[in-house]
Amino acid sequence: MREISLDRLRTLVVITDLGSFAEAARQLNLAPPTISLHVAELEARIGAPLLTRTRGQVRPTVIGETLLGRARRLLADADLALDEVRRQVEGLTGRVRLGASTGAIAHLLPQALARLRVEHPGIDVQVQVLTSQASLARLREGTLDIGLVALPQVAGKGLTVTPWRRDPILAYVPADWQPPARITPAWLAQRALILNDSTTQLSRVTGEWFAAAGLYPEPRIELNYNDAIKSLVGAGYGATLLPQEGEATELDRRIARRPLRPGLWRQLGIACREGQVERATGYVLEALERLL
Repeated sequence: MREISLDRLRTLVVITDLGSFAEAARQLNLAPPTISLHVAELEARIGAPLLTRTRGQVRPTVIGETLLGRARRLLADADLALDEVRRQVEGLTGRVRLGASTGAIAHLLPQALARLRVEHPGIDVQVQVLTSQASLARLREGTLDIGLVALPQVAGKGLTVTPWRRDPILAYVPADWQPPARITPAWLAQRALILNDSTTQLSRVTGEWFAAAGLYPEPRIELNYNDAIKSLVGAGYGATLLPQEGEATELDRRIARRPLRPGLWRQLGIACREGQVERATGYVLEALERLL
């Protein structure tokens, strides 16, 4: 059975509003026989007359009135849907799914999101806490639009990873340990450690930093939540290595932050799918790039 066309319903509405087949043909820019055909097709589909002609005036039948009520709502919904899609295509609205670590979400994203809210208030950024590998996997699945990932990464087919920012990795140590001005692997390896878990790129980088000095310390605790790690450092439970993300902020007085010797860096990249991105995604990427 053939579905009812929105074009046919629109023809029925315009005929009823104008009270004339000829006027409807002019407004819709259609030939009069086409207007008559639209009505005939609707009546054949419904199985009953939809319009009557009385003294040159076209009026809906009772059944026609019922269909008209539904038709107006359907056409309004279709117009609204097209307008929403148009606004999204133009970048006026849209949803962008972004994955990042807790540190990037807490210390880097707020600046980008604040700028985006002013310049593109109709864009909704949905943020998910994800590891770099999880972000890349979601991008391949099509359930994520942007991933902030620790480098190096193998993007794989269909994805692109662009270097974004380079932040120093620092030692965060209980202040009452009286740490030296610069922290070495030998000094830190002798203390209790609270490090990122082994699924993270930061764990690999810090492990290589210790290994270059011939050291392989076992962390007291492994976590994947940087602010929780800092809280434990403040409680004197151990020391950690974390990137300095964004502008330097005032620390808990119980924590001493020190540079490393040799120095260590955490490189972040922006991952997304190859090819042209939607405008809303492009605006988010622009806001992130301004944080360099």
